Amino acid sequence: METDCYHSHSEDETHSFGKQFAEILAKGDIVALLGDLGAGKTEFVKGVCDYFQVEDIVSSPTFTIMNQYFGTDSEGEEITIYHVDLYRIDSPKELIEIGFDDCMFSQDAIKFVEWPEKAGDMLPDIHWTVDIIISPENDNERIITIRHPNKVMDHSLAENVE
Repeated sequence: METDCYHSHSEDETHSFGKQFAEILAKGDIVALLGDLGAGKTEFVKGVCDYFQVEDIVSSPTFTIMNQYFGTDSEGEEITIYHVDLYRIDSPKELIEIGFDDCMFSQDAIKFVEWPEKAGDMLPDIHWTVDIIISPENDNERIITIRHPNKVMDHSLAENVE
């Protein structure tokens, strides 16, 4: 498994890491987002959505459970981005009610799932894992770990942060 670790010193840098990460995503990818409440998972997704030119306001799906955004990929084709937060989900039945399975098996979308362990067997193979941890030394800094089971990652990601 390929693993890379980056240090973000601000919310803007976390956003920029998301934007850079978006460059290597493909339709059909599923990204597990790990991290405590307030760690910066939504800010990371905002960066991804910025890359894909999403015009809607990107917000946390904590209370809506699933947000859907439409953008444009680098080839000018429409792309759908789902941001799902399973924090408030208590049973697999709830996942069926919100259309989670349809969302996850869509090959025309990129899917971000917070609290993926709550999906159990309903979550297909995860392509990426992004773990965002608040630095123990500084509450404003984040440690972002990105894992992929097969792909060799672009180690210049941190060098390209705007």
